[in-house]
Amino acid sequence: MGESKLEIVMFPWLALGHLIPYMNLSNELAKRGHKISFLLPRNAEIRLQKLNLYPNLIKFHKLTIPHVDGLPYGAETTADVHRSLESLLATAFDELYDEIKSFLQNLKPHFVFFDFAYWIPDIAREIGGIKTLFYLLVSPAAMSISPDKATFMTSTAAELVKPPPGHPSSWIPCYPSTTVVLRESEAKLLSFLFHEYGKGVTFQERLSKGFTQCDVIAVKTCREIEGIFCDYVATLLEKPVLYAGPVIPDPKKEQHELSNWLEKFEPGSVVFCAFGSQLILEKKQFQQLVLGLELTELPFLLVVKPPQGTNSVEEALPEGFKQRVQEKGLILDCWVPQLEILRHKSVGCFVTHCGYGSMWESLVMCDCQLVLLPRPIDHIFTARLMEQHLKVGVEVEKDENDLFTKENLCKAVKCVMDKDSQIGCLVKENHRKWKELLSSPGFMSNYIDNFIQDLHGLLVEKI
Repeated sequence: MGESKLEIVMFPWLALGHLIPYMNLSNELAKRGHKISFLLPRNAEIRLQKLNLYPNLIKFHKLTIPHVDGLPYGAETTADVHRSLESLLATAFDELYDEIKSFLQNLKPHFVFFDFAYWIPDIAREIGGIKTLFYLLVSPAAMSISPDKATFMTSTAAELVKPPPGHPSSWIPCYPSTTVVLRESEAKLLSFLFHEYGKGVTFQERLSKGFTQCDVIAVKTCREIEGIFCDYVATLLEKPVLYAGPVIPDPKKEQHELSNWLEKFEPGSVVFCAFGSQLILEKKQFQQLVLGLELTELPFLLVVKPPQGTNSVEEALPEGFKQRVQEKGLILDCWVPQLEILRHKSVGCFVTHCGYGSMWESLVMCDCQLVLLPRPIDHIFTARLMEQHLKVGVEVEKDENDLFTKENLCKAVKCVMDKDSQIGCLVKENHRKWKELLSSPGFMSNYIDNFIQDLHGLLVEKI
């Protein structure tokens, strides 16, 4: 059985932050000879085609996303719509049900990997002979939320505790034993879970139905980092939780276009700040961000979307800012090769929004000091994991309204960049230890090999 090749369908949510990690995992599986059918929107194919390292084994099946009233015509991914319209995009996504069902009936794969398509397990059961796998792309620590107590558990918890009597099975798993509690301002952000995300389904229901109905959950992580969280999820849901490992692609060897700019500065002196492809700051927070970077008096590279209510980054800059920073600061609102930038010798600090992919890239592939500035709720959990559990970074302080100031941003950067800072030395040493483990020869490839063995094991159980 271990020698047989798997037939797998990938069906991620319509966002680059989901499509690309699914593509990275597809490459690892295809590298070992397994066949992948990748379902994706037509306009995402060009982006992912460049990432497909095994086109003979990874075949794209292009989907035409149905039009829903209120969506811009041609909208197919979250990059095409404002955040307020994502629920309509989810409605269009769910209308793919019949097309996906027909595709799976014809192909009859061994597995379907999915996340937001909570109805996939229903289709698989009706067809028969197909296993469904929820591939989780956020920290399992982000599942440690409950309606009455928003909390976070670290590995200092003494033991795994079974859910209390009457625990609602429809709810996302929560951790009764905790050591860190979300601040009140952060807990308020949980309200989005109960908003409609697609016709007749809330965001929370979409996820919890997927978790409870799938055959197995896989997480983009390793036991050494988040084993206790995965163990608890497995106990609570009474189903396997598999480790796929960090699944980080090898960085490109060629020079990128920002290399010449970075080369102008001393090794380890540049602050690189990036907030992902989706996050849009309010204008006041954007201005606090750029002013905070200026206050550090260090060269900086900022990659950020134009703030709310503006058409460009430049028009939102504080008066006189551009003239003051001149060649010392560079602000871009386009895609950049983040991994290659993090590995550049001139970059010494990474101010991150704590996206899960960015967390792994920063831990495994670079030596930068880490400053944590989480925004969406799942990123807050990732930040706590990095600061309080792994102790590899410093989080920027915020006020009771979940807002940060230029002074607090500057303080966090200087805390980790000051060579005489005890905290800076501590997080640097912890980062070094984790990187040494995570980047050791065979570490990530062993996780993929074991993951594939686990998949084969699930098929043997079926027989």
